[in-house]
Amino acid sequence: MSEGDDMLVARDLVKSYGGVKALDGAGIRLRGGEVHALVGENGAGKSTLVRILSGTVAADAGTVDLAEEARAGGIAVVSQELSLFPDLTVRENLYPYRPPRRFGLLDRRAMDRAAGPVLAELGLDVDPGAGLGELTLADQQLTEIARALLRRPKVLVLDEPTSALPAAAVDRLEQVLRTLTGQGIAVLYVTHFLEEVMRFAQRVTVLRDGHVALAGARREEVDVPELVTAMLGGQPPPPVRRTRVVADGPPPVVLSEVSVPGRLSDVTFTVRAGEVVGVAGLQGAGHLDALEVVCGRTTISAGRVDVGGKGLPRSLRGAVRAGVAFVPSDRKRYGLMAERTVWENATSVSWLALGRGGVLPSQGELVRRTGDLTQRLRLRGGPYDVVGRLSGGNQQKVVFAKWLATEPRVVVLDDPTRGVDVGVRAEMHRIVGELAAGGAAVLLASTDLAELTEVCDRVLVFVRGRVVGEVYGERLTEHALAVAVQSGVARLAGG
Repeated sequence: MSEGDDMLVARDLVKSYGGVKALDGAGIRLRGGEVHALVGENGAGKSTLVRILSGTVAADAGTVDLAEEARAGGIAVVSQELSLFPDLTVRENLYPYRPPRRFGLLDRRAMDRAAGPVLAELGLDVDPGAGLGELTLADQQLTEIARALLRRPKVLVLDEPTSALPAAAVDRLEQVLRTLTGQGIAVLYVTHFLEEVMRFAQRVTVLRDGHVALAGARREEVDVPELVTAMLGGQPPPPVRRTRVVADGPPPVVLSEVSVPGRLSDVTFTVRAGEVVGVAGLQGAGHLDALEVVCGRTTISAGRVDVGGKGLPRSLRGAVRAGVAFVPSDRKRYGLMAERTVWENATSVSWLALGRGGVLPSQGELVRRTGDLTQRLRLRGGPYDVVGRLSGGNQQKVVFAKWLATEPRVVVLDDPTRGVDVGVRAEMHRIVGELAAGGAAVLLASTDLAELTEVCDRVLVFVRGRVVGEVYGERLTEHALAVAVQSGVARLAGG
């Protein structure tokens, strides 16, 4: 079989989970000696397709055909979540199952002899007897690729291989891909980074809602905006822009050349009073780490931070005292005491952390304050209701109530409408607007790009721990923001 021939052809794949179709007639064609990128939004069906191709999940309908040459080695998958054992050696990780034996004992020489050429091809210069935990994350990633290659596959799936790698390691991976395709291996490269598609892949397939929106297009025939359009299904009309009054004077949030080892590098931005600023990026891009710095939950190694005019918060309690409110994405784990009443949750920070209302305020006074907040938030539930018995949307309103009670100068929101219905989402957005109108500086992260365009005045885009630019004004649309986040383009602007 010559290079460029089909190694795998999947057709008309259908897979449902609980009545929801994860795949609906999807397919893909992988050729030897090519990197074929697979992209799509979260929930598009990428993971389901990979599981079907690797044989871990059976399709409800459709076919997967492997070339005879490819059947011998099967399909090797290197997952985003490394399946290695950090307490074992590199050698032991390379041979987790059925290692070579001699006289019933592990044959380490045979193991090293077989692994040596593969490690050399990958540029992985490590001692096989070294502990895996001593290796960098990039070398651990290459170790997992080496383990897959020891099976001599002709089809290799790399699932988000660079999501946690530094730029230098990504450059190294490019050389690895050249080596693999030079051996006639068909590589399926699953990624969120569209700049990597344009850099590494010869072909690209886009999934949207379980369907193939773009099938095996050659890289030179498409650009990043076209890929984003295929992923999103067109360009929605721009949202109606708000007119906010931004206060003069020192901004409540200032980060200047802030670094956190392995997470942030020279991050600089400000948020002014009365402004809603979004932060966006792919997983591990650093935008959530920036929020943690503002909230006093992460220690910086360099740079300057000033929050609420009181310098760098040294802890979450210190941030609260500087006027910071933090609404987390995981309300059940970090935001609420589910077994307590609404009034106990709503007053927990303002009373216990800030001491407002005196050392021992009356329960009646705390309940009265809670009633005022819940009325403002239109919460369906009374002060004496147990929070754990409320709906998810009303629980999220209780989290908001808890922080509104502190009268914050800075509001940090991490996916504030996650898991709530459309009606509650609209109310949350109304509250955010009221906070900004009242003079608060608002920082918002969301996994929903549409939410960022609806609520924010501008959005900072993070890529690999850096702010690469911002999107604002008429340019702040879901499509433009997706292009910025996916491509990592540094020259962003507004209109």
